[in-house]
Amino acid sequence: MKSQGKYWILGVFLWLGLINPAYAAASTDPKILHLLNRLSFGPRPGDVAKVQKMGAENYIQEQLSPASIKESPSLIAKIASFETLQKSPLELLREYNFRRPRNQKPTPEEIKAARERSRLILQEALKARLLRATESSQQLQEVMVDFWYNHFNVFANKGLDRILVGSYEEQAIRPYVLGNFRQLLGATAHHPAMLFYLDNWQNTAPNSSGSRGRFKGLNENYARELMELHTLGVDGGYTQQDVIALARILTGWGMPRPNTPATDNSGFYFDSNRHDFGEKVFLGQTIKGSGVDEGEKALDILVRSPATAHHISYKLAEYFVVDQPPKALVDRLAKRFQATDGDIKAVLTDLFASPEFNDPKYYNAKFKTPYQYVISSLRATGTEVNNFNPITGLLIQMGMPLYGCQTPNGYSNTQETWLNPDAMTRRLSFATAIGSGRLNLQQMPNEKSRNNRNLAPPLNATALATTLGDRFSEQTQKAIASSPIPLRAALILGSPEFMHR
Repeated sequence: MKSQGKYWILGVFLWLGLINPAYAAASTDPKILHLLNRLSFGPRPGDVAKVQKMGAENYIQEQLSPASIKESPSLIAKIASFETLQKSPLELLREYNFRRPRNQKPTPEEIKAARERSRLILQEALKARLLRATESSQQLQEVMVDFWYNHFNVFANKGLDRILVGSYEEQAIRPYVLGNFRQLLGATAHHPAMLFYLDNWQNTAPNSSGSRGRFKGLNENYARELMELHTLGVDGGYTQQDVIALARILTGWGMPRPNTPATDNSGFYFDSNRHDFGEKVFLGQTIKGSGVDEGEKALDILVRSPATAHHISYKLAEYFVVDQPPKALVDRLAKRFQATDGDIKAVLTDLFASPEFNDPKYYNAKFKTPYQYVISSLRATGTEVNNFNPITGLLIQMGMPLYGCQTPNGYSNTQETWLNPDAMTRRLSFATAIGSGRLNLQQMPNEKSRNNRNLAPPLNATALATTLGDRFSEQTQKAIASSPIPLRAALILGSPEFMHR
């Protein structure tokens, strides 16, 4: 134990920067590693050799067209086994939203059963996300799911969103992550998970015939975040009057009530009895009172704004290049966004071809978020996960629970948020556990496994280094070489080079 503690402390010295994290010379093309670290959640065994063989540009084009990449039958079967992911929002609301008549109190047994049903939905969403992130060959698709879900964040533990968050990712985010931004924005705006999370389901014209009870008066929450976070940005040039106008435009956008016939399975319902049919002036443009179409016109206006193009381009550059991206890059991406009416794939194509993205000074310049660190560790070690509890628990401990960001701005993507002593201690503990084989990810614990925990042998550090391109600083190499063989993989996973992407 004393020996392990000694080398765990050495890992702390590594991440503190007391040992220089600069890459040493090696045979692996650094651009290959750069692509695998940015267009994916990091290399799996064999990925470096695969990309070297196919070429960097071919890899980029392949990842930009995920439908062309064949997934493993095993992963397809695992995802298909999650029954709740296949259900529409309306089906989920009807099957899992426990309701009783107002004059009847639910029994404790009924409450417990309802909680168990809702817990199943969130568990399947968690497992599906983690499986796809670690095992999918369509890695850019998964990276963009992480990016866009965070951009259009919904907190899973707010009421009905516990049973809607899986459907939200599956039907409002995933199909559009490399498509058209207007379609993506529209899908999130119509999904009941977003409408419930930001309270627009209660947004009602004060003097309308449907204004009663909880549906009484304007609710500006969604209108404000739609502009500040989803489109224009905080400095996008809108005023409080624009917030009010947009809230009026979106009155009546919500979910069907239990006694309301739904027009489809989307879970979206427009209640004309609660809509403000008056004329509005939004961002300098007059919108005539016409019902649900007013909201579509407002979304069109937002997407076509130069402020939206700049806001989205900045966030993409921040995610893929560096925490404070060059203005020239953001400006070029914004022009591309406007010229293509928000074609996400076209913007990313330009980004990946840009001098800034391909500048070696930005290689390994992004500090991994807890989610990126954990997923990249699982991928690098080739770990097959069947027991997700340690992973979801670790993300909670690291301050980044999946679907667990309470605020609508999502999790930060910059180093200053995640680089601190407590967070690094947890990362190094995780690196030690997975590197030494002491983390049970193979099967769920039960009576038998409590006595025989089915732990894996320590990881092969040489194979792990090869997977990661064997590009470590001289100091890191010396630290690894001087440590006991069973601890070397842990030091690799705790190294400054691996903490960055």
